Amino acid sequence: MTEKIDLKKYIRNIPDWPKPDILFRDITPLLADRKAFSAAVDAFCALSNGKNIDYVAAIDARGFIFGSAVAIRLGAGFIPIRKKGKLPFTAESEAYELEYGQAVLEIHADAVKKGSNVLMIDDLLATGGTMAASCRLIEKIGGNIAGIIFLIELLSLKGKEKLKNYDARSIITFE
Repeated sequence: MTEKIDLKKYIRNIPDWPKPDILFRDITPLLADRKAFSAAVDAFCALSNGKNIDYVAAIDARGFIFGSAVAIRLGAGFIPIRKKGKLPFTAESEAYELEYGQAVLEIHADAVKKGSNVLMIDDLLATGGTMAASCRLIEKIGGNIAGIIFLIELLSLKGKEKLKNYDARSIITFE
């Protein structure tokens, strides 16, 4: 376990990106600092404590950074949830709404053994649509959602409302 670090200090604010009136929360300074990155992975693992995790699933692309590290620390398998058209094998797909349209996520149809416990990981919870679609994919192929953990939650967007049937937690919150 690494030392206690204020992870919020490692999140860079970038105003008006990717469009005006959006405040982007940039995690690259956290990733670049080995102590902060390790502390973030420790925090994910601590929030999953007590759960019997068979797999860690993470969402393309920043979720992969944390999800794979957490899977290694927990001794679990890793499942990538990808954007449409990126998987080479038989896949299940799930469409979901974005602010500006629709998107589709995919997962390999054989990614989990039926009844397995899956911990869901992503870097950011905004409106909750992406994670809700990801959970539906895991359940569609026979997995159980053991919990959901985000590095950052944007509280003002109320994304947890779409995840109210799950144990969803966040390491860092911003209004």
